[in-house]
Amino acid sequence: MKDKFLCHKLSEGVVEGEVLISQDDICYYLVDPETGNVIENGHDIEGQSVSQKIVVFPSGKGSSVVQADGLYQLLMKNNAPKAMVIKNPDTVLVTSGIIMEVPMVDKVEEQFYQRIKNGDIVRVDANNGEIIVVRN
Repeated sequence: MKDKFLCHKLSEGVVEGEVLISQDDICYYLVDPETGNVIENGHDIEGQSVSQKIVVFPSGKGSSVVQADGLYQLLMKNNAPKAMVIKNPDTVLVTSGIIMEVPMVDKVEEQFYQRIKNGDIVRVDANNGEIIVVRN
């Protein structure tokens, strides 16, 4: 089974961590900065923490103010994601990731989404455009 997947850098950095997958778009303003827990009612990862995780999700949602502020508040409490793997990047989220130095990638090989599951450990190397499955 393949362990290395190509991707496209949106925000630079290299990190390793546990995967948290969401099928829903994420608004970081609806994540509790004190815990990193998603507090959006009905969200598929409601109650789960994005803190220090490699968050894999379709896209961001929300206005520029709430998205940027939400990510900033998480960062200030050391509860921001380690990295973001996003299918459909939006300008607000990408800009926020760059400013706040959270590695972010898109255009990941489709096999990646079929291979990974929650709890897997991956290394996101945005600088070299690759994601490596370290342990599953």
